[in-house]
Amino acid sequence: MKVGPDIATLGSLLGDPARANMLTALLSGQALTAGELAREAGVTAQTASSHLARLEAGGLLTQRKQGRHRYYALSGEDVAGVIEALMGLAARTGHTRVRTGPKEPALRRARVCYDHLAGDLAVGMLESLTARGFIVETDERLSLTPAGEAFMAALGLDLPALAGQRRPLCKGCLDWSVRRTHLAGGLGAALLDRFFALGWAAREPGTRLVRFSPRGLEAFREIFGVMPDTPNEETAAAT
Repeated sequence: MKVGPDIATLGSLLGDPARANMLTALLSGQALTAGELAREAGVTAQTASSHLARLEAGGLLTQRKQGRHRYYALSGEDVAGVIEALMGLAARTGHTRVRTGPKEPALRRARVCYDHLAGDLAVGMLESLTARGFIVETDERLSLTPAGEAFMAALGLDLPALAGQRRPLCKGCLDWSVRRTHLAGGLGAALLDRFFALGWAAREPGTRLVRFSPRGLEAFREIFGVMPDTPNEETAAAT
């Protein structure tokens, strides 16, 4: 008898195109209704209900009721990490969508991955923090150094509060579009929230897209030394 975790069960849940589209839509970190997820998956409400029940029973989704609606969300950051990694594997092995949307360049530059920043800017940020000795990797685990703690405090992050969370402070997440690691965990989420609070960036409603303002991009470049060679926001939005 085989023992240990059963990846075949998870594979069957993730392998259906409709369920995969639902899970990908929830990478935005926002809870969505069954009707919204049905539209994302391109299926009827009844079919969506069946898929959602299977995903919830499999531990990949949670739901909460608010008024007349039931809202669904990924059950945890680890689920988002697996989906993001699978998207990277699909891109590397040539399993890509035939048609890319007009926002594709902007999504590759900066997007939400569950609750933290992903894309070119996020990968560059982590590489900058690592190169400057603010974050170190030991035994495939990321940790914040004393110099990094001072740097984050200067940015206005409440590190004692972050350290008190049950989730890891620093965690690597494989970026699907760059195929390198970006920063997840409590620190990754806190940094993205800080960028929003400073007015450097904003979410585009209904999408995973994060748009940085010109002022925000300049501040990001000055602090992290990151400015990817990608189209500017206006050009990306117009394509």
